[in-house]
Amino acid sequence: MTTPGVDDAVHEKEAVTERRLHPITPLRRAWAPVAVVIGWAVHDPDQAQRQLTRLTTTTLLTALAVVVAAAALYGFLTWWFTHFAVTDTELRIRTGLLFRRTAHIRLERIQAIDVTQPLLARVAGVAKLRLDVVGTDKKDELAFLGEREARALRAELLARAAGFAPETAHEVGEAPARELMRTPPRDLALSVALTGATWMSLLAALVVPPLLWWATESLWTVLATAVPLLGAAGASSVGRFVTEYDWTVGESPDGLRIDHGLLDRSHETVPPGRVQTVRIVEPLLWRRRGWVRVELDVAGSSNSVLVPVAPREVAEAVVARVLPGVVVPPPSALVRPPRRAGRCVPVWWRGHGLAVTDAVFASRQGLLRRSLALVPHAKVQSVRLVQGPWERLWRIAEVHVDTGANKTVTARLRDAQEAAELLRAQAERSRTGRRGARPDRWMV
Repeated sequence: MTTPGVDDAVHEKEAVTERRLHPITPLRRAWAPVAVVIGWAVHDPDQAQRQLTRLTTTTLLTALAVVVAAAALYGFLTWWFTHFAVTDTELRIRTGLLFRRTAHIRLERIQAIDVTQPLLARVAGVAKLRLDVVGTDKKDELAFLGEREARALRAELLARAAGFAPETAHEVGEAPARELMRTPPRDLALSVALTGATWMSLLAALVVPPLLWWATESLWTVLATAVPLLGAAGASSVGRFVTEYDWTVGESPDGLRIDHGLLDRSHETVPPGRVQTVRIVEPLLWRRRGWVRVELDVAGSSNSVLVPVAPREVAEAVVARVLPGVVVPPPSALVRPPRRAGRCVPVWWRGHGLAVTDAVFASRQGLLRRSLALVPHAKVQSVRLVQGPWERLWRIAEVHVDTGANKTVTARLRDAQEAAELLRAQAERSRTGRRGARPDRWMV
């Protein structure tokens, strides 16, 4: 005689089929023992050099063989003890050699699944899945799967998260996408060249090391400073071009899809219901061409760029797909602070502006690099009025709007009475806005 609960548990265990990652995965994980040896050598290079000089050729080859064998064994064992399975309600990921870890990811809490392919993964025909789950800061991942298997698993998980029955979810396939915009490589390269941060990084990399050599005549000091500066300059120029190359934004039932990358290819999904803030950035040297950059604050996600560079009208059309019913306020609709705000922030006070519509709280700041932040009323978590002693003297105040992405948008240098009225009105708009808020996913 058996109990029904035990029978159900046994039946579920038999029904769940655990799967392993792609056989190439051990190569990715085999670097851990090698990294330990390299870390020891870098930490104490003098000691490492002395130890190497004492070793004979035979001993050195034997040690190298041991390290390679240990790395291969470690990579194989971590792959062998890693499994994943999809049940009717969750995705389970089991990992760990000595300390076992099992992640139970509820399917209905999955917001988005990104597919990333580093350069070597593209050559090998494999991909990595990164899962964006509600309530978690760190993304769980499956690395690596075959490219076709990764896309099929992504489509199945999103279909199940959308409410499709388990027996039909694997037949749904990937939702179709409609392309909204694509960034031409020429425009991207020119936008990088016209960005002030790029030139500042290059200038620092060219000027600071010679000055340090003139002051200290220490090669190590110059190298310790020059290498990070050159890295920052490369990241802000070549690195940005490589990362944002062939940037494509498409619209699908599960959100906005973003594909980009020259060497490492990424396929990301932005769940529109979790977008807390949209920022339209307009650097000084871009204005003559009418270009802007669109950035995002997404709750529980690291996605931060929606459009790297595009004409303003194209960018605003994409913003309208993220925030349905929202019209970006034109510059003429933004109300400047009172002139006495110049006593608090000379000259730069002219770059601030504010507009509150039926849909969003819009605040602009910056004189050379303008940034217009749009916060839907439904996404406002709290509103605060802040006023320092110097601001009280000139009857100036700030209104801080906190969002669900742990970020704050500030309307600075507002008239004190205006700020007090804005505080009360915004609290009411937030309450009414949440009643008619859209779901966190388009698919539901």
